[in-house]
Amino acid sequence: MASSFLSLLLSLLLFLSFAGAQELFQNCDHSAGNFSDNSTYRSNLERLLSTLASDGYATGFLNTSVVGGSDQVFGLVNCRGDVNATECRSCLDNATAEVTRNCPNDRAAELWYEFCLIRFSDQPLPTSSSNRHPLGFNSMDDAPEPNRFAWLLGMLMNRTADAAANSSKRFAIGAASYYTAEFPSIYDSMQCTRDLSQEQCRECLGTLFIPMPTLFVGKQGGRLLGGSCGMRFELYSFLGSPTLNISVPPPSAMQLAPAPTSSGGKKNVIGIVLDIVIPSVTAMSLIFLICICYWRRKKPGPQYETEAEKIMSVESILFDLSTLQVATAYFSKDNKLGEGGFGAVYKGFLPNGQEIAVKKLLNAGQGLAELKNELVLVAKLQHRNLVKLLGVCLEEEKMLIYEYVPNRSLDLYLYDPVRGKELRWGTRYKIISGIAQGLRYLHEESRIKIIHRDLKAGNILLDAKMNPKISDFGLAKLFDDDQTKGTTNRVIGTFGYMAPEYAMYGKFSMKSDVFSFGVLILEVLTGRKNCGSYDSETAEGLLNFAWAKWSGGVALEIVDPVLGDEYRGSDVLRCLQIGLLCVQENPSDRPSMRTVDLMLSSETVSVKAPSKPAFCIVKSGTRSVAMSPNEVSISELEPR
Repeated sequence: MASSFLSLLLSLLLFLSFAGAQELFQNCDHSAGNFSDNSTYRSNLERLLSTLASDGYATGFLNTSVVGGSDQVFGLVNCRGDVNATECRSCLDNATAEVTRNCPNDRAAELWYEFCLIRFSDQPLPTSSSNRHPLGFNSMDDAPEPNRFAWLLGMLMNRTADAAANSSKRFAIGAASYYTAEFPSIYDSMQCTRDLSQEQCRECLGTLFIPMPTLFVGKQGGRLLGGSCGMRFELYSFLGSPTLNISVPPPSAMQLAPAPTSSGGKKNVIGIVLDIVIPSVTAMSLIFLICICYWRRKKPGPQYETEAEKIMSVESILFDLSTLQVATAYFSKDNKLGEGGFGAVYKGFLPNGQEIAVKKLLNAGQGLAELKNELVLVAKLQHRNLVKLLGVCLEEEKMLIYEYVPNRSLDLYLYDPVRGKELRWGTRYKIISGIAQGLRYLHEESRIKIIHRDLKAGNILLDAKMNPKISDFGLAKLFDDDQTKGTTNRVIGTFGYMAPEYAMYGKFSMKSDVFSFGVLILEVLTGRKNCGSYDSETAEGLLNFAWAKWSGGVALEIVDPVLGDEYRGSDVLRCLQIGLLCVQENPSDRPSMRTVDLMLSSETVSVKAPSKPAFCIVKSGTRSVAMSPNEVSISELEPR
């Protein structure tokens, strides 16, 4: 009896080992050329494959090369993140033996197995989020309730991709279900090769399913295999226990986007009718609401409209709380981007795969007032250098929904000697120019005149291409065309960026923003923070430092050391001169943002010589000041 059980167990282990080593697909790269049987390349390749098989199983990943003679061969193996060393070794032994038989004399090849991937080439293997041409396979069976299925699958894939990117093995298994038991659960897995960084892995996986490949639409299972990452989903558990389990409420009908249909037939006719009817009904509803609002405004007598109703009448882009809960995995710690004075900011994914940033407002009263500002601005402001506000949630907690800007805020780079190296001179010049253009739009080109009042490096976000976007308009003052300055009894802002007339007397204007922009220019040039960033209380402020170098004829000594000699001296001098002009003590001596933008964009526009600037305003020189705690803060507004 015992011997029979052992035989059965051994047979099962052999079966599993064989299944794991079973080849899924091969890609013999004939374009790379061939090698002869007696060549140096062949002997180098054999040494490489032997090394990959013998050394790769211990950690499940190995990227190495072999040099001999004039030929060098590069190779990589990557075992699935949930397999053990024995399963990995078995797969690698089989893969390294099969690859030269399946792709004889090819100088480059890739083979995919259930448990492992092997790749070799005569060129260095790039560490890249690009998958070139991933191979796709889909189930022949149709998914149940395609719209509901697609919504749940999209949410699951985004969560699993995040989990895989955050894993040391770049691998995760996910499962998702609705609270209702009648709809089946969905299972998926995501994996990247372990040479990819967290960001590269997430980007690689995102390219696989955003947007969803057409061969997967309406199907209950599918798989994509790429050289750098891969994914799979099914209606059954095809691997071990999930590392990620999600249970969500079913989406409402309005949240479900229509599933793509085949060409022709009644489905297309219905789709066309809906495309016509829904916008028409929506437009008529909006007209009706506008008429009601107008009638209520004209009607004499007391008005009982609540603050929330006033806000909702400003903007119709409303998000359900349940949608945001699902998008942020119920505001999990893993999705938290930062914390500010009014609450936290979370990263999320909408059902269509769009990345968002959700800003929670903790103080309901002040949050509503600030929310109204934000909603007015979203209707008025559209510019490539401004962060786009997508909508708002007014249920229970008040939340603002923004576009997600992947590279976070400028201060995370400027004051970090390591990350600062990512800001080469061309990027820094682009950031300075982009901020100037966005601020010029706020001051002079939008329908209403906006004074930001809290312009700082923490409120400048950087997109995937390091383009700057001005964020956090919570301190913005809304003005009519003839009102461009004012006075307040409560000074709001961040030390080191406030103009002296604002910090000391509460007087603000567009020139207050110009001063803050000048400080930003100097910080970008030097990599130093103005005021309050040095260990010594007597350390000189940034403005004093920049003026001393400029007036002393050694202006280029201000340049951030991480740039080395890789910058254009004339550009640095021009930016420094403009920055010093912007921080002049007398507001009338500071240029407008239109002039600043012209000076930055054209070398033919002359730049006036600056005089000695205003210096750093320290805490003892101000009255009541509310500082923004960090880069994701929503600064407190004075009562209107």
